[in-house]
Amino acid sequence: MFTMVMLFFITVTFAQSKKLDKIIKKDYEVIECTITKMSDTTVEYSLPNETMITSLEVSKIAKIDFASGRTQTFDVSETASQTQTVNSVSSPAALKANTIAVLPVPYVNSENLSNSEEMAKFAQSDIYNKLLDKSSNIFPLTVQDLRDTNSLLRKAGLDYKNIDEASIDELQKILGVDNIIAAKVSYNIGQNQTANTYSAGTVQAKSNTKVTDQNFSTTNTSTDLIYNFHVYFDLYKNGSKIYTQSREPVLKSKDSWMDSVSYLLKRSPIYVKK
Repeated sequence: MFTMVMLFFITVTFAQSKKLDKIIKKDYEVIECTITKMSDTTVEYSLPNETMITSLEVSKIAKIDFASGRTQTFDVSETASQTQTVNSVSSPAALKANTIAVLPVPYVNSENLSNSEEMAKFAQSDIYNKLLDKSSNIFPLTVQDLRDTNSLLRKAGLDYKNIDEASIDELQKILGVDNIIAAKVSYNIGQNQTANTYSAGTVQAKSNTKVTDQNFSTTNTSTDLIYNFHVYFDLYKNGSKIYTQSREPVLKSKDSWMDSVSYLLKRSPIYVKK
């Protein structure tokens, strides 16, 4: 009898001290278990003191800490993006017919790929204000308020940095509009040096037969910044691209991209001259 009790105690102690695998899900839930099988799409495991096998999709897993000490991580960003998409599509905004929204405008330095948040907002506001100013020319379209647009995008986890990752169908459901303007400004900055030389001279008589000249000159160098812009302008209606153009402004000034936006807008199919 004593021997049986000791064996039972040893067995229980061993079971309790056995190391378990840890599954850390992307929603931060931790599951301590024994993993029995893994595939590209699922992980099968059993809980302590249970024989039932449970299956879990790999797409829901962030990391697994195995009892052996090995750790395996899984792609978090992809699933997060998929979750955002599902949430966006599952609760779309009410569709407002004949309504156009202006997306945030990526404003990217083509040399170092930096994206300016300040200029992205400014460019979006510039297009928005141009549409309001030309409301009679784009009738019967109405322009969705910029705050509404950005609020809906923010709730869906979208902004000027990742707006290109969402499809137009998803964006139309998120924003509840049937028309969308998607623009982008790409630029680089160069330099132009200009040198100006100014000369002056005097004539001085040394004698009745000999004349000498004294010349003076000075050179000023100035450096001007040259802004090389490339503006991309896409227009979508009911999920289909109906207009796509790009343009480099003639002038090389800091704000010359705005001229290209006006040029492309006035030649788009939504604009009617009056």
